[in-house]
Amino acid sequence: MVVRKDKKVKKYRGSKTHGGGSMKKRRGAGNRGGRGNAGSGKKAQAKYPTRWKSGNKLGKYGFKKKGNVIGRSSISLKGIELKLNKFLAGGIAKKENDVYVVDLRDHYDKLVGTGKIDKAYKIIIAQASQKAIEKVKDKGGEVVDALEKPENKEKDN
Repeated sequence: MVVRKDKKVKKYRGSKTHGGGSMKKRRGAGNRGGRGNAGSGKKAQAKYPTRWKSGNKLGKYGFKKKGNVIGRSSISLKGIELKLNKFLAGGIAKKENDVYVVDLRDHYDKLVGTGKIDKAYKIIIAQASQKAIEKVKDKGGEVVDALEKPENKEKDN
């Protein structure tokens, strides 16, 4: 059996304030103290603790460079030297003869030339700076471009 319930408004028909007490209370923004930062003092001090807790800042702030892709990660030659043991343990790098083969395709987007290297590396990565390529070649290694397709190399020969 379906129970039909009348709307609350029907109960208040003929009542001037519909259960809201004095008419002054329900005027304008109603019983909620205004809108936005209303009622928070001249400098909105009353709202500060909530902002601190939530970590929100009001409005837009800062800037973003044009063409700056979020999520881009790069690694320096110095970083490879420091993390070599970790890479070897994780299977990212392996030693073939006297050359360390490091495949960074899935972990980093670009290789930069900061720092010195003591070993010969064959580094597979999507992008590399010219300086990084030169430093690796000086030590008897190479930088392989992961984006370059092997089919193109065969056609050129």
